[in-house]
Amino acid sequence: MTNIATPTYLQDATQLLSTEGFKTSSQWYHGTASGLTDAILKNGLIGSGDAEINKKTKNAMAAIGNSYTERKDPVFLTQSKQLAYYWAEKKTELRNSRLGADETPVVFELTLPEALTSQVKTDVGAATLLLAGNDPYIEYVEALYTQNKILLPELNPASIDRMAYLNLLGMAYIGVSIQAEHLTRLAG
Repeated sequence: MTNIATPTYLQDATQLLSTEGFKTSSQWYHGTASGLTDAILKNGLIGSGDAEINKKTKNAMAAIGNSYTERKDPVFLTQSKQLAYYWAEKKTELRNSRLGADETPVVFELTLPEALTSQVKTDVGAATLLLAGNDPYIEYVEALYTQNKILLPELNPASIDRMAYLNLLGMAYIGVSIQAEHLTRLAG
């Protein structure tokens, strides 16, 4: 089990979880590292927006004689502050180890207009987490279900309904950038 101590003000699984999974609303959340906060508050959330990590990866690939093509990933979203914090922890770990930084996890709340809300999609790419077996995120989600005395249904990537990635696992994305006016940094 992943040992993540989510701050109390971000613990919302108890309110969101039911036998159908995580409830959705007009609020979405995104977790990241504190080193990206200023850029996000200025420019909004941009897919594949961690220029420092991208540059470091490109330089490392060039140093070993390989080429590197930057990917344009969508913006990850979830309906849970607690799940966003999980991903913020992971992004912080990555930046701290790759950049020698001393950053902390940050969660943003997104209040999207209807035109953007309709573009939020369930992240079926999360199937790779299920295929991996013993994935830390899946273990974390299972623990949240268990703590709330709810059984997470069997998740077979060969037969799972695509909406289960959103409803049961809290995995969503949006393929467009989100302007800063739609973002609020959450603080305890």
